[in-house]
Amino acid sequence: MTTQTTDPRPLYREALAWTTGLIDAVREDQLAASTPCADFDVRTLLGHLVATVERARVIGEGGDPSTIPLVVTDFSDGDYAAAYRSAIERMWPAWSDDRLDADVRAPWGTVPGRAAVWGYINETLVHGWDIAVATGQHSEARPALAEAALAVARQAIPAEVRGGHVPFAEVVDPQPAAGPTERLANWSGRKSV
Repeated sequence: MTTQTTDPRPLYREALAWTTGLIDAVREDQLAASTPCADFDVRTLLGHLVATVERARVIGEGGDPSTIPLVVTDFSDGDYAAAYRSAIERMWPAWSDDRLDADVRAPWGTVPGRAAVWGYINETLVHGWDIAVATGQHSEARPALAEAALAVARQAIPAEVRGGHVPFAEVVDPQPAAGPTERLANWSGRKSV
C-alpha cells in the first residue's frame, strides 16, 4: 500500500464510523476523565474530534484549517455524537476524486489531498483509542485499518524528531500483547493512563 496511489477515503470513513461508535457510548459521568492525550480530558477531546473533521472539510474545500479552532465547543455535553455526525456529513462533499491529488493546505504544510486524509485517519484512530481507553471501551479498531494507518504513520511521523513543530511525544514501546491500534497510539507517543 502506498499513500501516493491508495484512495484513503474508505479507510477514513471506517475510522470515523469506529470513533462515532465510541463517542455514542461515552457517559456524562466520564466527561471529566483524563485521557492518554495529556492535553485533553474526555470532554475536550470530544470537541477536538469534532474540530478534526471540520478541519478536514476546510482542507478539502481548499481552505486554511487554522480557521477552525483546535477544540469545537459550541454544543452542549449531550450533543457530541450529533455534532460529530453533522461534521462528517458536511465534510464528505469536499473530498471529490480530484481533491486527492490536488495540493492542499494541512496544519503540517502543503501536501497532496490524499496525504491530508491519511493524516486525519491517524488522528481519528489515535484519538478514538484515547477515548476508548479513558472510558473503558474496546480500544482496537479493525486490525487491517490500524495496520494501514500505522504503516503510513511510520513513514510520515519520524521517530527521531518529536516535539516543537512535530506535535507528538516520543514513541512508546508497545506492550507485548498490544494490538495494532494501540501500537499506532504508541507510535504517536501515547500510553495507557
